[in-house]
Amino acid sequence: MKPGVFISFEGLEGCGKSTQIELLARQLHAIGHRVRTLREPGGTPIGEEIRHTLKHSENNHAMTAEAELLLMNASRAQLVREVIRPALAAGEVVVCDRFYDSTTAYQGYGRQLDLAMVKSVIAIAVGNTRPDLTLLLTVTPEISEFRRAMRQSTLPFMRDRIEEADRKFFERVDRGFAAIAAAEPQRVRVVEASASVDVVSARVWELVRPVLPKIGRW
Repeated sequence: MKPGVFISFEGLEGCGKSTQIELLARQLHAIGHRVRTLREPGGTPIGEEIRHTLKHSENNHAMTAEAELLLMNASRAQLVREVIRPALAAGEVVVCDRFYDSTTAYQGYGRQLDLAMVKSVIAIAVGNTRPDLTLLLTVTPEISEFRRAMRQSTLPFMRDRIEEADRKFFERVDRGFAAIAAAEPQRVRVVEASASVDVVSARVWELVRPVLPKIGRW
Protein backbone atom coordinates (compact mmCIF):
# COMPACT_ATOMS: atom_id res chain seq x y z
CA MET A 1 0.00 0.00 0.00
CA LYS A 2 1.46 3.36 -1.05
CA PRO A 3 1.32 6.09 1.60
CA GLY A 4 -1.39 8.70 1.36
CA VAL A 5 -1.13 12.44 0.95
CA PHE A 6 -1.75 15.00 3.67
CA ILE A 7 -3.15 18.40 2.63
CA SER A 8 -3.97 21.16 5.09
CA PHE A 9 -5.94 24.37 4.55
CA GLU A 10 -5.13 27.52 6.49
CA GLY A 11 -6.29 31.12 6.67
CA LEU A 12 -8.26 33.69 8.62
CA GLU A 13 -11.89 33.10 9.56
CA GLY A 14 -14.13 33.70 6.58
CA CYS A 15 -11.47 32.88 3.99
CA GLY A 16 -13.58 30.09 2.46
CA LYS A 17 -11.71 27.01 3.70
CA SER A 18 -14.81 24.91 4.34
CA THR A 19 -16.23 25.55 0.87
CA GLN A 20 -12.93 24.79 -0.87
CA ILE A 21 -12.35 21.63 1.16
CA GLU A 22 -15.78 20.34 0.18
CA LEU A 23 -15.16 21.09 -3.51
CA LEU A 24 -11.71 19.50 -3.42
CA ALA A 25 -13.04 16.36 -1.72
CA ARG A 26 -15.64 15.99 -4.49
CA GLN A 27 -12.96 16.31 -7.18
CA LEU A 28 -10.77 13.75 -5.47
CA HIS A 29 -13.63 11.29 -5.02
CA ALA A 30 -14.56 11.71 -8.66
CA ILE A 31 -11.19 10.43 -9.83
CA GLY A 32 -11.11 7.51 -7.43
CA HIS A 33 -9.29 8.72 -4.35
CA ARG A 34 -10.32 7.76 -0.85
CA VAL A 35 -10.60 11.04 1.01
CA ARG A 36 -10.69 11.81 4.72
CA THR A 37 -11.79 15.36 5.61
CA LEU A 38 -11.02 16.58 9.12
CA ARG A 39 -11.09 19.76 11.16
CA GLU A 40 -9.06 21.25 13.95
CA PRO A 41 -9.55 21.44 16.78
CA GLY A 42 -11.67 18.31 16.69
CA GLY A 43 -11.85 15.31 14.41
CA THR A 44 -12.09 12.73 17.22
CA PRO A 45 -14.52 12.36 20.14
CA ILE A 46 -11.87 13.71 22.51
CA GLY A 47 -10.97 16.49 20.10
CA GLU A 48 -14.57 17.59 19.68
CA GLU A 49 -14.95 17.93 23.45
CA ILE A 50 -11.78 20.04 23.51
CA ARG A 51 -13.14 22.10 20.60
CA HIS A 52 -16.25 22.93 22.59
CA THR A 53 -14.17 23.95 25.60
CA LEU A 54 -11.90 26.14 23.47
CA LYS A 55 -14.50 27.84 21.32
CA HIS A 56 -18.08 27.57 22.57
CA SER A 57 -18.21 26.93 26.31
CA GLU A 58 -19.55 29.70 28.51
CA ASN A 59 -16.92 28.68 31.07
CA ASN A 60 -13.89 29.56 28.94
CA HIS A 61 -13.80 33.35 29.38
CA ALA A 62 -10.79 33.21 31.74
CA MET A 63 -8.77 30.82 29.56
CA THR A 64 -5.14 31.86 29.30
CA ALA A 65 -3.15 31.84 26.06
CA GLU A 66 -0.97 29.06 27.46
CA ALA A 67 -4.00 26.88 28.26
CA GLU A 68 -5.34 27.56 24.76
CA LEU A 69 -2.02 26.45 23.24
CA LEU A 70 -1.94 23.22 25.23
CA LEU A 71 -5.58 22.34 24.57
CA MET A 72 -5.20 22.94 20.83
CA ASN A 73 -2.27 20.59 20.75
CA ALA A 74 -3.91 17.99 22.98
CA SER A 75 -6.69 17.77 20.39
CA ARG A 76 -4.07 17.64 17.61
CA ALA A 77 -2.04 14.88 19.28
CA GLN A 78 -5.15 12.71 19.50
CA LEU A 79 -6.13 13.43 15.90
CA VAL A 80 -2.67 12.60 14.54
CA ARG A 81 -2.48 9.25 16.28
CA GLU A 82 -6.11 8.17 16.13
CA VAL A 83 -7.00 9.28 12.60
CA ILE A 84 -4.34 10.95 10.44
CA ARG A 85 -1.54 8.42 10.65
CA PRO A 86 -3.80 5.38 10.10
CA ALA A 87 -5.52 7.10 7.16
CA LEU A 88 -2.21 7.96 5.51
CA ALA A 89 -0.92 4.43 6.09
CA ALA A 90 -4.05 3.15 4.31
CA GLY A 91 -3.31 5.33 1.26
CA GLU A 92 -6.02 7.95 1.81
CA VAL A 93 -5.89 11.62 0.93
CA VAL A 94 -6.27 13.48 4.23
CA VAL A 95 -7.61 17.01 3.92
CA CYS A 96 -7.57 18.95 7.18
CA ASP A 97 -9.25 22.27 7.95
CA ARG A 98 -6.33 23.80 9.90
CA PHE A 99 -3.26 22.12 11.33
CA TYR A 100 -0.20 23.31 13.23
CA ASP A 101 0.34 26.46 11.14
CA SER A 102 -2.82 27.84 12.72
CA THR A 103 -1.26 27.39 16.14
CA THR A 104 1.85 29.27 15.07
CA ALA A 105 -0.28 32.07 13.61
CA TYR A 106 -3.03 32.28 16.26
CA GLN A 107 -1.29 31.36 19.51
CA GLY A 108 2.21 32.44 18.47
CA TYR A 109 1.62 35.65 16.56
CA GLY A 110 -1.96 36.40 17.62
CA ARG A 111 -1.66 35.67 21.35
CA GLN A 112 2.00 36.71 21.25
CA LEU A 113 3.33 33.61 22.96
CA ASP A 114 7.02 32.77 22.60
CA LEU A 115 7.41 31.17 19.17
CA ALA A 116 10.09 28.72 20.31
CA MET A 117 7.75 27.44 23.03
CA VAL A 118 4.87 27.19 20.55
CA LYS A 119 7.00 25.14 18.14
CA SER A 120 8.17 22.81 20.92
CA VAL A 121 4.58 22.06 21.95
CA ILE A 122 3.60 21.49 18.31
CA ALA A 123 6.52 19.08 17.91
CA ILE A 124 5.23 16.95 20.78
CA ALA A 125 1.75 16.86 19.25
CA VAL A 126 2.66 16.00 15.65
CA GLY A 127 6.03 14.25 15.75
CA ASN A 128 7.04 13.66 12.14
CA THR A 129 3.48 13.97 10.77
CA ARG A 130 3.59 17.02 8.52
CA PRO A 131 1.43 18.14 5.59
CA ASP A 132 2.72 17.41 2.10
CA LEU A 133 0.96 20.56 0.94
CA THR A 134 -0.57 23.49 2.81
CA LEU A 135 -2.95 25.83 1.02
CA LEU A 136 -3.08 29.26 2.64
CA LEU A 137 -6.28 31.02 1.55
CA THR A 138 -5.69 34.74 1.95
CA VAL A 139 -8.17 37.53 2.53
CA THR A 140 -7.57 40.81 4.31
CA PRO A 141 -8.47 41.09 8.01
CA GLU A 142 -11.19 43.56 6.95
CA ILE A 143 -12.78 41.03 4.57
CA SER A 144 -12.48 38.35 7.23
CA GLU A 145 -14.24 40.60 9.74
CA PHE A 146 -17.03 41.39 7.27
CA ARG A 147 -17.56 37.71 6.40
CA ARG A 148 -17.62 36.72 10.07
CA ALA A 149 -20.31 39.32 10.71
CA MET A 150 -22.34 38.12 7.73
CA ARG A 151 -22.04 34.52 8.85
CA GLN A 152 -23.28 35.33 12.33
CA SER A 153 -26.22 37.26 10.91
CA THR A 154 -27.42 34.37 8.73
CA LEU A 155 -26.64 31.31 10.88
CA PRO A 156 -28.00 30.31 14.29
CA PHE A 157 -25.72 32.09 16.73
CA MET A 158 -23.10 30.03 18.51
CA ARG A 159 -20.51 31.86 20.55
CA ASP A 160 -16.96 31.43 19.26
CA ARG A 161 -14.30 32.56 21.71
CA ILE A 162 -11.61 32.83 19.02
CA GLU A 163 -13.77 35.12 16.88
CA GLU A 164 -14.29 37.44 19.85
CA ALA A 165 -10.73 38.75 19.49
CA ASP A 166 -10.24 42.28 18.18
CA ARG A 167 -8.96 43.42 14.78
CA LYS A 168 -5.42 43.90 16.07
CA PHE A 169 -5.33 40.22 17.00
CA PHE A 170 -6.39 39.14 13.51
CA GLU A 171 -3.90 41.53 11.93
CA ARG A 172 -1.15 39.79 13.92
CA VAL A 173 -2.50 36.39 12.84
CA ASP A 174 -2.44 37.55 9.23
CA ARG A 175 1.19 38.60 9.59
CA GLY A 176 1.92 35.24 11.14
CA PHE A 177 0.52 33.34 8.19
CA ALA A 178 2.53 35.55 5.82
CA ALA A 179 5.71 34.75 7.76
CA ILE A 180 4.97 31.03 7.63
CA ALA A 181 4.40 31.13 3.87
CA ALA A 182 7.62 33.08 3.34
CA ALA A 183 9.62 30.59 5.44
CA GLU A 184 8.30 27.45 3.70
CA PRO A 185 7.34 28.37 0.12
CA GLN A 186 7.60 24.80 -1.19
CA ARG A 187 5.04 23.44 1.28
CA VAL A 188 2.84 26.50 1.89
CA ARG A 189 1.20 27.78 -1.27
CA VAL A 190 -0.73 31.02 -1.14
CA VAL A 191 -4.15 31.22 -2.80
CA GLU A 192 -5.85 34.61 -3.14
CA ALA A 193 -9.31 33.83 -1.76
CA SER A 194 -11.20 37.06 -2.37
CA ALA A 195 -11.95 35.90 -5.94
CA SER A 196 -15.02 33.87 -6.90
CA VAL A 197 -15.46 30.37 -5.49
CA ASP A 198 -14.86 28.82 -8.93
CA VAL A 199 -11.66 30.78 -9.53
CA VAL A 200 -10.30 29.83 -6.11
CA SER A 201 -11.29 26.17 -6.64
CA ALA A 202 -9.46 26.07 -9.96
CA ARG A 203 -6.30 27.43 -8.34
CA VAL A 204 -6.59 24.93 -5.47
CA TRP A 205 -6.86 22.06 -7.94
CA GLU A 206 -3.88 23.36 -9.90
CA LEU A 207 -1.77 23.19 -6.73
CA VAL A 208 -3.13 19.90 -5.42
CA ARG A 209 -2.88 17.85 -8.60
CA PRO A 210 0.96 17.58 -8.65
CA VAL A 211 1.04 15.84 -5.26
CA LEU A 212 -1.45 13.15 -6.26
CA PRO A 213 0.82 10.84 -8.29
CA LYS A 214 2.48 9.87 -5.02
CA ILE A 215 -0.42 7.49 -4.45
CA GLY A 216 -0.77 6.40 -8.05
CA ARG A 217 -3.90 8.15 -9.30
CA TRP A 218 -4.60 11.36 -11.19
